Amino acid sequence: MERVIEELKELGIIRREVVEKALKEVPRAEFLPEEVRQYAHLDTPIPIGYDQTTSAIHMVSMLCEETELEEGDEVLEIGTGSGYMACVYSKITKKEVFTIEIIPELAKFAKKNLRKLGMDAFIHVINADATFSLPFRNDFDVIIVTACSKDIPKEYIEKLKDRGRLIMPVGAYKFSQDLILIKKIGKKQEMKKITEVAFVPLRGIGRIYND
Repeated sequence: MERVIEELKELGIIRREVVEKALKEVPRAEFLPEEVRQYAHLDTPIPIGYDQTTSAIHMVSMLCEETELEEGDEVLEIGTGSGYMACVYSKITKKEVFTIEIIPELAKFAKKNLRKLGMDAFIHVINADATFSLPFRNDFDVIIVTACSKDIPKEYIEKLKDRGRLIMPVGAYKFSQDLILIKKIGKKQEMKKITEVAFVPLRGIGRIYND
């Protein structure tokens, strides 16, 4: 992990000490199935079952850096996976993180992983369909979506605070997508394309890919 982090710093992907520290503090291996733990320090997506993966280390870094995640931010993640990324976010924000996972078995896996590390009190894993509605009254500083959609659900933008940031991959499944960052400023939004990415599809009754 140390070597990967140094390489990402040299590439300018990791730009802040707070992101570097969080990546060093969270043991990625503890969030992987036993049979793939040996690959925990490789900068590549790793399968976690149910046709899902945990993102590569550089992508986790990029999501934190591009959203300018910082202490005090209230974060919503859509697509919990194994719980690894939510743990990294919590280490940076020093706040509770809410994360939604549609696959019941993965939600249970994430909760188990977080409980092992004593992080279950800080990270709330919700088994729900985040394409139908978001089960929150409060708004968020940062929303991170770890699955692709053909468009950005307006419900997500509506749940951002003023000056809030939303990042998610947009485009067709099985093809490269654009990682899009949106900043909400009053009633307006600033949009920026970060890079091309390849994510699994956002699943649920509101966003269904048949291809």
